[in-house]
Amino acid sequence: MPPEVGLTVVGSINLDLVTKVERLPRPGETLSGATLERFPGGKGANQAVAAARLDARVRMVGCVGTDSHADEALAGLQAAGLQLDVREVDAPTGVAIILVADDGENVIVVVPGANAHVGGFTVDGNVLCQLEIPDEAVKEARAQAHWLCVNAAPARPLVVQADLVVANRYEAEVVGEQPLLALTMGDEGAVLLEHGKEIARARPPRVVAIDGTAAGDAFTACLVVALLEGRAPEEGLRRACAAGALAASSFGAQPSLPTADEVDAILRA
Repeated sequence: MPPEVGLTVVGSINLDLVTKVERLPRPGETLSGATLERFPGGKGANQAVAAARLDARVRMVGCVGTDSHADEALAGLQAAGLQLDVREVDAPTGVAIILVADDGENVIVVVPGANAHVGGFTVDGNVLCQLEIPDEAVKEARAQAHWLCVNAAPARPLVVQADLVVANRYEAEVVGEQPLLALTMGDEGAVLLEHGKEIARARPPRVVAIDGTAAGDAFTACLVVALLEGRAPEEGLRRACAAGALAASSFGAQPSLPTADEVDAILRA
């Protein structure tokens, strides 16, 4: 068994409103016949739950409102049994509006709400952030963390130097070269770049894509946990690609996040 990893996630907590459609609408087009479901979400909460399912010891730092959405948004975190350090603030709980097509493609619009108030926390050790929280919160995390990973999504220039940055192609164009960058490329897998030089590469196992909403969150959490467990970069990338593929093969964000045993099983298949 790999050693237990301690990880603090500083990030967003949302309620996801997920609409399933046959295909994504074109600009100006109205589609009917959709279905609507509600799931706990937010990139921060998704990655915290993902890391907990991968056997890490996780603390979640974030904010929710005092509205009725807060309980739904926190449900997945509570079910995962991780430590919650969540403040209630005078703002609505964050909401993400997600359209998912039959082929697994999606579009997402986030209303940050309470996530814009994340700050004033204390952290140490290993920390994971995303960019659905203010830059000042990311700076706070950097100032206190021993080791910091930033998932550069949604894309904007980084205000700190992280020990690891995770980004897709579009996000990487915004953040530029990093000391250590995990570049995700969808079906093509991922590469790990050290000062722009490739040091590892992996491809995901083949799955039937159902909903790609949390695939990037599963990838990020799994790569962070694997590297902190002391696994080699190539093994860490391979596990992260497998976690992302498993997440994309199920509907909903947090319900789709795999366990360590599920990652092991698909890699053995």
